[in-house]
Amino acid sequence: MLFGKKQSVAGLDIGSSSIKMVELDGKANNLNLVSLGFENLPDDSIIDGQIMELNVVSDCIQNVCTNHQVSADQVVTGVSGHSVIIKNIVLPPMSKEELEESIDWHAEEHIPYDLSDVSLDYQITENTADSTQVLIAACKRERIDSIRQAIQLAGKQPVAIDVDTFALQNCYEVNYQPVDSDVVTLLNIGASTMNVNIVKGTRSLFTRDITVGGSQFTDVLQRSLGLSFQQAEAVKRGVSHAVEGVEEKSIEPLMNNVTEIVAMEIQKTFDFYRATTEDNHTVVQKILISGGGSKLTGLAQELSRRLELPVEVLNPFRNIKVDSRKFDADYINEIMPEMAVAVGLAVRGV
Repeated sequence: MLFGKKQSVAGLDIGSSSIKMVELDGKANNLNLVSLGFENLPDDSIIDGQIMELNVVSDCIQNVCTNHQVSADQVVTGVSGHSVIIKNIVLPPMSKEELEESIDWHAEEHIPYDLSDVSLDYQITENTADSTQVLIAACKRERIDSIRQAIQLAGKQPVAIDVDTFALQNCYEVNYQPVDSDVVTLLNIGASTMNVNIVKGTRSLFTRDITVGGSQFTDVLQRSLGLSFQQAEAVKRGVSHAVEGVEEKSIEPLMNNVTEIVAMEIQKTFDFYRATTEDNHTVVQKILISGGGSKLTGLAQELSRRLELPVEVLNPFRNIKVDSRKFDADYINEIMPEMAVAVGLAVRGV
């Protein structure tokens, strides 16, 4: 329809423990929050990024839309984890046409799966007289097919599938408007996966998905203290007197053990980056954390101490207008860390 209303597109973040949706309108520097929703998923609906209960996940997507007035019919969603491969590759100088013709051949060297089993995309990040730098991303087709199916069963239409790591970067760019000299590490701590993205200005230098997340804190509390899942979750989130008979001094070392693993994996990521780059001048200035795992009491301070870097919680609504008459400020603050990827996906929709 020539003068029809523009179809809105929501960002849909399908995590292993919850579904998040965000709908925005406006333009890049003048965005408004239209709607947002958050619903927990039943345990084991998604394991290792793989949808195990298709109907349960699609029902949860429908519930988010119904309970939180998300009216968009189209969605942009994302993928992460071991079935996603991201590589920065350096090729000889070539035209876009030459790259398009040869990308499969170049990708085969870097992707450990048969190319017929993956969906592949790429983007030129830098063109110089000496080289063409290309970012390639690939994901197993079966993973994409199951996500598409869950979304369509919920009555929505997937218009793009992004990578969570880059959605996180979109969220950062829109809200923090970095200059070329800004070097940050974006760290999204989900229930079962951490997405790490080292970004200079608006360019991704190095990405890594790590199979460590908030659920590991819960697991160690359950196993070591004999707690139920709900009790361990409450203790993890610092709910005072969540469980009778459990002393504070027995909780702290258990939490610190997992925090040490998280810090070691981030340090390992920095080491991997340094080992694969010839740029010895780029130094990470700070870490911005998001995701449900970032809400753990004292985690930011502990990571800052161990990594000797400033660590802040990323605010996904820092540069987005949020109508206080429509959205409860306390609710927004409560779910804010979990919404970063969904906001970044919604930015693509806009």
